[in-house]
Amino acid sequence: MANLEVGDIVLCIVDRIVGTVVFVRIDGNGEGSIITSEIAPGRIRNLRDYVVPKKKIVCKVLRISGDRIDLSLRRVTQKEQKEVFNQEQQEKGHKSILKSVLGEKAKEIIEKITEKERLYDFLEEAKISPEKLEKIIGKPDSKKILEILNKQKQKTSIVKKEFNLTTEKSNGISLIKEILEKIKDADVRYISAGKYSIKTEASDLKKADNMLKETLQEVEKQAKKQGLTFSIKEK
Repeated sequence: MANLEVGDIVLCIVDRIVGTVVFVRIDGNGEGSIITSEIAPGRIRNLRDYVVPKKKIVCKVLRISGDRIDLSLRRVTQKEQKEVFNQEQQEKGHKSILKSVLGEKAKEIIEKITEKERLYDFLEEAKISPEKLEKIIGKPDSKKILEILNKQKQKTSIVKKEFNLTTEKSNGISLIKEILEKIKDADVRYISAGKYSIKTEASDLKKADNMLKETLQEVEKQAKKQGLTFSIKEK
């Protein structure tokens, strides 16, 4: 549970349905729950039209309070759902690579890694900084695994949001232009008066989402400094 943050998109397996609450097992992070209003928009006549035990679903973390994790199914976009299932497939491939290189030792190594984080995240980080992987399995085997991983075609995750940036100041256009020109790690497009879209991409969904979050926080900071009105369009 220490690995989870509010806003994370996670893979879950439906465990049981008790009254109007759905309990799920979160991949590597214990148990979470979803209340009826977070299953789907509108009136729900039968929860089992949306969730059944043993089914894999993708949820968004709403709140974390001690051991309690509140989740939402309806707030996950189709794109986010696809990204998580794609990552699951990639993780299966990662396990196969570890088994092919490490043999019988692979199971123990995988368990050791997944005690603290997802195997996918660990190996993606190892592509850039292999030290942690080398410490666990040694340099020769680490090099073999990373060579195989780096030869694989890497899918890119894209996150896109819309935001409003307005002002009634006489030099407002210049102020807005000045703020937007400082954005380097994302693509900003004009939609209509005061409305913009912003897009960024990275090797995985969480990284792309964090990059966009940090960029928008900086835009908001600069907007307040200049006395402009800033808001993010919520889905």
